[in-house]
Amino acid sequence: MLATPRREMTVSIPLRRDSGEVEVLIGHRVQHNFSRGPAKGGLRYSPEVDLDEVRALAMWMSWKCALLDVPYGGAKGGVRIDPRNYSQAELQRVTRRYASEISPIIGPAHDIPAPDIGTDESTMAWIMDTYSVSSGHTVLGVVTGKPISLGGSLGRAMATSRGVVEVALAAISSTGLDPRGTTAAVQGFGKVGRGSAVLLAEAGVRVVAVSDQYGGVRDPQGLDIAALCAHVDATGSVVGFGRLTEISNEDLLELDVDLLVPAAVEGVIHEGNADRIRARLVVEGANGPTSTRADELLRERGVLVVPDILANAGGVVVSYFEWVQANQAYWWSEDEVNQRLAERMLLAWQRVHERATTDQTTLREAATCIAVERVAAAHQQRGLYP
Repeated sequence: MLATPRREMTVSIPLRRDSGEVEVLIGHRVQHNFSRGPAKGGLRYSPEVDLDEVRALAMWMSWKCALLDVPYGGAKGGVRIDPRNYSQAELQRVTRRYASEISPIIGPAHDIPAPDIGTDESTMAWIMDTYSVSSGHTVLGVVTGKPISLGGSLGRAMATSRGVVEVALAAISSTGLDPRGTTAAVQGFGKVGRGSAVLLAEAGVRVVAVSDQYGGVRDPQGLDIAALCAHVDATGSVVGFGRLTEISNEDLLELDVDLLVPAAVEGVIHEGNADRIRARLVVEGANGPTSTRADELLRERGVLVVPDILANAGGVVVSYFEWVQANQAYWWSEDEVNQRLAERMLLAWQRVHERATTDQTTLREAATCIAVERVAAAHQQRGLYP
């Protein structure tokens, strides 16, 4: 039962382009499990989207929610589109039609989408409005990751990054290192990587390299992250920042650093490069950045890998907080959100670390066991209908 999604929906999305031409796109929504509560998961716009990818990501969300003890099941959505090739008006039409098509299976008590690759708070606002119009009243809890003015939560934008860094600092301490003497490299300077670099630097970690889809920069003395962020805002890339050494994404992964944060896309650490990873600690900011075989090779070499379902779960935790606030129509301060997020992340880290130590397993195996046990227990306790 856990290997099979509970519900899948594939929809066609007719789009009238600004030119007047009509194009048909394909979208998916997969609900892997809802035994522990409503389904929850992001919506991505990417030319790589297909049903198998959405299925895998939905299952990942089930384990992530269970591991962090958030009362959700896993879901995921996607539209096969490259948003860089479409205007904002066209993206709004795509989003509203997609939301209309999947509206029978979403809702605050059924399935709550959130932003992912290629989508943002504007996307969520359009979905919320489309769903609300069809419902006849405003339904703030139908999505999370909304603009603050439309019921979004303070702290949501940095939540995934903050969760990554909370767990990374705990893992650093567990290995006997001092954060202020630790070096780090961050692959990816988008929603997760950028915030992670900022927060690591604030914690005293020396971030010596970062990269994005166009390339990377390196400074052994430590990058000026605030200045780098300003450069990215002005140019759209980390490339060309100062007179620093430029490196590729592949080279960044193999730097001699204490901490490596892959925060870009899936599968960047694989059998072909795992033996060249020199970091003592890998904290997965992205979903699935390490292949199964690479995971085994890193384990053999004594590299500590903090798995994605733990490390990058901060986003779904604060999405849960946003949903709670929207349903109560009572909003918390940013300090309250950040404090409650830190408590959840550190409690999950402690449970996973203790389980791994007791069972003599990897952190990934321990995290997966805890998550699957919780979902399985919910199935057993609810029973089988009919």
